[in-house]
Amino acid sequence: MSEFVVITGLSGAGRSQAANVLEDLGWFVIDNLPPALIDKVSELAQAPGTSIERVALVIGPKAGLDELTTSLASLRATNARVRVLFLEASDKVLVRRYTDTRRRHPLGEGESIVETIERERANLEPVKGEADVVVDTTELNVHQLRERIVALFGVDAAASTMQTTVLSFGYKHGLPLDADLVVDCRFLPNPHWVEDLRPHTGEHPDVRAYVMRFPETAEFLGRLDHLLELVLPAYVKEGKSYLTLALGCTGGRHRSVVISDEVARMLRRKGYEASLVHRDIER
Repeated sequence: MSEFVVITGLSGAGRSQAANVLEDLGWFVIDNLPPALIDKVSELAQAPGTSIERVALVIGPKAGLDELTTSLASLRATNARVRVLFLEASDKVLVRRYTDTRRRHPLGEGESIVETIERERANLEPVKGEADVVVDTTELNVHQLRERIVALFGVDAAASTMQTTVLSFGYKHGLPLDADLVVDCRFLPNPHWVEDLRPHTGEHPDVRAYVMRFPETAEFLGRLDHLLELVLPAYVKEGKSYLTLALGCTGGRHRSVVISDEVARMLRRKGYEASLVHRDIER
């Protein structure tokens, strides 16, 4: 079965980087494709005898909204597996990226960069609603973005279960905008206040042992397990292909890392594919 990933989203949010990662994973990548040609590419990729099985289509910022939504609907109506990846970032970060690179926004028409970003964000809102997965690159460097793309699209295409991402983060660095579920771990005892543990992260066995030794941790994980037992089958029934579960503590280095590790193991025991991302562990 042919497989397509349509990459879209805000200019400056990482479309090109995502395309490069998919190309490294063996996908056939077509950059800046006009939506009108999606049907033709689909036809060629699914023709008998073709050697191309996985195609990534990068949709540029000047694509017409109506044309894109129509082409996406047509592509989804084929026998191929189709996923839409939408990349976004905060206005502040997008402005900084354009300032740092001294590049002009591709949609700039005499207005300020902030106004252009706001206009593009508003225009793309319906496309974001069509996305199977949304990735917020605000807090991601190129290496972390690569990890997310590999986790999402580097698995076996025949996988039938919902793919899950367990993301640890620090509230002081901002909420992850692409999370489906956010769980606060800040009520747990904080290793940061233990002098010997402070320099380490939640991946250190002593930090993990500290967080896990408290009764409230075991009760918390037990109740979270029951919650996931309830909601995960419902998400699958609704046809959801991806789920991002974010767990946060103050800095994103200790408690959320430990709990995220536990939750990822919990999901794998339930038969779900679970990738693990520690967004703020190096901060």
